[in-house]
Amino acid sequence: MFTGIVQAVAQVAALQDRPGLRSFTLQFPPGFCQGLEIGASVASDGVCLTVTALDEAADRADFDVMQQSLNLTTLGALQPGSRLNVERAARDGAEIGGHPLSGHVDFMATVQAIRQPENNHVIRIGVPAPWMRYIFAKGYIAVNGASLTVAEAGRERDGSGWFEVWLIPETLRMTTFAEKGVGAALHIEIERQTQVMVDTVRAAVDERLGPLLPALEAWLASQGQSLDGVLGG
Repeated sequence: MFTGIVQAVAQVAALQDRPGLRSFTLQFPPGFCQGLEIGASVASDGVCLTVTALDEAADRADFDVMQQSLNLTTLGALQPGSRLNVERAARDGAEIGGHPLSGHVDFMATVQAIRQPENNHVIRIGVPAPWMRYIFAKGYIAVNGASLTVAEAGRERDGSGWFEVWLIPETLRMTTFAEKGVGAALHIEIERQTQVMVDTVRAAVDERLGPLLPALEAWLASQGQSLDGVLGG
């Protein structure tokens, strides 16, 4: 488990591609690898990876990424010099400054726009259907492994939408978000308790309405609304 508090930014030092597998070496800041062990977990841009080799003195560690993870994340596009947000696995009893994360990416989203009010950095992130049903203003969201609060959210009738996060200078300093421009792909992990609640409500609605559900959805669409929007509201 992780907390969503990014501890450092690591850099890709080396890559090796083999059939169905990509291995890479990450260079960490001094001291990051102290006490790290082979088999330990490190979240890299929000993806839980396992240490396969370790050079603690040089603050380097190796990781293997299987083909499925390469297909579902941006890890397949990494190059030497690429930078990632990293966090070591949480210890028992450790303070959770963000919110609990599994390190399992749910989907990839895209930076739609960036605004820079004084001393702030606002990123609007586009969300594909049907994932917007789990994202609410003032709720938690994990973006590239960082626990963030959703400032605003907008929904479309097809289940897609967008949300915005506001980043303070300290967050920009400790992460790679300042390097992300419009069009950049981001890893998103939704907050699990929110997912459970939304899915439970939807299952209850489906069970009670049964055959009437398609008619209700059609009527809502004619009114410019959607079932996800009504439940989300």
